[in-house]
Amino acid sequence: MINIQENISLRPYNTFGIDVKAKYFCQVKSTAELIELVQTDLFRNERRLILGGGSNILFTKDFDGIIAHNSILGKEIVHENGDTAFLEVNSGALWHDIVMHCVQNNWGGIENLSLIPGTVGAAPMQNIGAYGVEVREVIEKVEAVELSTGRVKSFANKECKFGYRESIFKNDLKEKFFISSVTLTLSKKNHRINTSYGAIAETLSKMNITQPTIKNVSDAVIKIRSEKLPDFKILGNAGSFFKNPEISEEQFSKLQIDFPSVPHYSANQGVKVPAGWLIEQCGWKGKTFDHVGVHAKQALVLVNYGEASGDEIFSLAQKIISSVHEKFLITLTPEVNIF
Repeated sequence: MINIQENISLRPYNTFGIDVKAKYFCQVKSTAELIELVQTDLFRNERRLILGGGSNILFTKDFDGIIAHNSILGKEIVHENGDTAFLEVNSGALWHDIVMHCVQNNWGGIENLSLIPGTVGAAPMQNIGAYGVEVREVIEKVEAVELSTGRVKSFANKECKFGYRESIFKNDLKEKFFISSVTLTLSKKNHRINTSYGAIAETLSKMNITQPTIKNVSDAVIKIRSEKLPDFKILGNAGSFFKNPEISEEQFSKLQIDFPSVPHYSANQGVKVPAGWLIEQCGWKGKTFDHVGVHAKQALVLVNYGEASGDEIFSLAQKIISSVHEKFLITLTPEVNIF
């Protein structure tokens, strides 16, 4: 039986720690409860939002509608053979917990995505990625509930229209489906170890590891992320606030003339330039303004130093976007969803 509450603070439900209120709030603990919820007049008539771990969201004001908090837990192997395990995970599970479960069972494919906050349901929506790996590489299918009808639909990988921090659930089907479970395709042997991106190889070398296992890679990623990124339980943040921009080869060539040392990576549509580097070059790294600031160890991370409002954080983000565009003629795009 669903329990709809009124005028609930969302501070415990977003990693920025913004104290705004939801007009209506409901914990959803099963797909059956969700289907029950979507059939209510309140859900049909009010503005609505599905909220997972709250690690990729910025509230700038009270939410005038109903928020369904995803608390659907559980996981199971639905199929396996000698090479591959197919793990179905309910969407309310914490992503990092699932990564650790896979690493402990020596199932490979998501070890580079260790310590990413948030829930499993947000993983395909954002097509989360880190250190050369994106979650779309291991997704077999996504099951979701259509919010207008309560109908359960299965989306194969290609139907999800994954892009860089994008999916059909963030674009064409935004706010139309509730992701209820994700099935991951994981290797049981002959793992494809990926240490080519970022500081993984350097970190493994410092750990005196020359033939890394998936656990070694996970440990290295956790070490790197722990040293660079603040714990949201101590300092409110949503991880990387901006996407790394992709620019054309022509634009990059012009950029390289003025900034020969600009770091870059190959991308599908041209060249990817680290947003953190661009922001740092504009002098924002470590800057604080009353209750908000840019983290001292990672310029991609905006932080709440106390009782910041969402508007304060959003205003800082807009100033950074303007500053980067003025210096580099590159427009940064927020990775965080803003409400």
